[in-house]
Amino acid sequence: MFQKDFFRGKRVFLTGHTGFKGSWMCELLLLCGAKVTGFALEPPTDPALFYLAGLDQRVDSITGDVRDLSALESAVETAQPEIVIHMAAQPIVRDSYANPVYTYETNVMGTVNVLEAVRRNGRVKSFLNITTDKVYKNNEWEWGYREIDELNGFDPYSNSKSCSELVTDSYKQSFFKGTKTAVSTARAGNVIGGGDFANDRIIPDCVRAAAESKTILVRNPYSTRPYQHVLEPLYAYLTIVQAQYEDQGAAGSYNIGPDDSDCVTTGELATIFCRTWGGIEWKNTCEENAVHEANFLKLDCSKAKTILKIKPRWNIQTAIEKTVEWVKHWQKRGDITECMEKQIMEYLQEDDAAK
Repeated sequence: MFQKDFFRGKRVFLTGHTGFKGSWMCELLLLCGAKVTGFALEPPTDPALFYLAGLDQRVDSITGDVRDLSALESAVETAQPEIVIHMAAQPIVRDSYANPVYTYETNVMGTVNVLEAVRRNGRVKSFLNITTDKVYKNNEWEWGYREIDELNGFDPYSNSKSCSELVTDSYKQSFFKGTKTAVSTARAGNVIGGGDFANDRIIPDCVRAAAESKTILVRNPYSTRPYQHVLEPLYAYLTIVQAQYEDQGAAGSYNIGPDDSDCVTTGELATIFCRTWGGIEWKNTCEENAVHEANFLKLDCSKAKTILKIKPRWNIQTAIEKTVEWVKHWQKRGDITECMEKQIMEYLQEDDAAK
């Protein structure tokens, strides 16, 4: 079970810290009292949550590319972390069709390089690789995929993340077995929340349209995805990190996702957003001959619920409400750090109440 005080004073090395999820992870770790070193490229969007929240001034931020083993090794050696969380990736499915080589270089060799830097350092106690729910061979099943199901993503992004899983398992068996370094992977679904400005994601598309009072254009309205607020998987990641730090027997691969009732279609998600925002609507713009993307996808998260006692706190309605709250706060030029800290504390307080 996650304990905020566990991370107080812990040295955490985080790749991909300048991205949307990485920025929320930085904020969460800082609130827990961790000493955070980040390693990543410059933020991928403008505006960028990383700068809006002033995180460049509050973490030890190293600009670097995970494809560069020498730079990674040097950064890890300087930081001397107890915990390494690997989040850096090329994360967009459609971008992976446009740039498959870069996607594989980043998502596969980037993982190799991070693991190699950890291996050569020899002092890390807890390593977590963040992959995706899309690592599984998608059979368009109506039931959730389990951690023991076949890994074989279809598109370059999904497939590269399947490879990242295999690389991690190989390093775990070949180099970390019998050592003090515990190794896990986490497979989370689609996340939403304030501060996501990426292209080809439904909530950023909704926000951009709503800000201009335009109709939201939805590309795949009938695709089912395990949407969840960004704090849900981040909380789970830190729970895994703590659990295996304290007991290597907890290490493994974990699905992280919402309850079945919150696995909704993209159209349903857009409807909830429109209702919560008020005064806007969405339109189906399904493309003919579009690149392949999974139609039905959800996870069986029984393992995480049983072993780690993790269960979702915010349903899809609450997740949308928190996202809209953040966006409207940003539009009014409010204090972004204050808003993020408020939402994190609300989430953690709900967790404390549930214990």
